[in-house]
Amino acid sequence: MKHLYLIGGTMGVGKTTVCQKLKRLLPNSVFLDGDWCWDADPFQVTDETKEMVLDNICHLLNNFLACSVYENVIFCWVMHQQEIIDDILERLKMEDIEIHTVSLLCDRNSLCQRLEKDIAQGIRQADIEERSLARLSLYKQLNTAKIDTSQKNPEEIAGIIAKL
Repeated sequence: MKHLYLIGGTMGVGKTTVCQKLKRLLPNSVFLDGDWCWDADPFQVTDETKEMVLDNICHLLNNFLACSVYENVIFCWVMHQQEIIDDILERLKMEDIEIHTVSLLCDRNSLCQRLEKDIAQGIRQADIEERSLARLSLYKQLNTAKIDTSQKNPEEIAGIIAKL
C-alpha cells in the first residue's frame, strides 16, 4: 500500500525542512513542495492562478501516486483551510492509498524567531511575519494530526510523522 503525506503549516513553521528529512527516512519516497508549482515573479493570487497551481499540484501528485517506484508521496504547502486539503484529495486517484494529513504548528515566539532569521538572511520578505502569524491559529481547526515544532528539531518531527 502506498502512503500520501499532506503536510501543512504556515510560512516558517518548518514544512520544507521536515519533508526533506521525511523523504530520507521513509523508503522509496518522493517529495513535492507546493511552492515549486507557483514560483512566479511577480507572485499573483487570482482565481486563474489559484486554479492553475492546484491543477499543477494534483497532476504531479497523481503521477507520483501512479508510479510503481514510489511507496511514499510527500507533499507540503500552506494549506490553512480544510477546503484546500479536501479539494486536493478530491482531484487525486486514491486507490490503495493511505492518507496522512498533518499540520505543523509552533508557538508565536518560535515562529517569529525563525522568520526574523530568514528575513535577515534575505530568504523572506519583511511582511512575512504578519501574514504567517495571521494564519497560525487556522491550523488548529483543521481535520489533521497536529505536531508542535516549537521545541523539536526537523529529524524528531519527521520521525513522529513517519510513525503515523
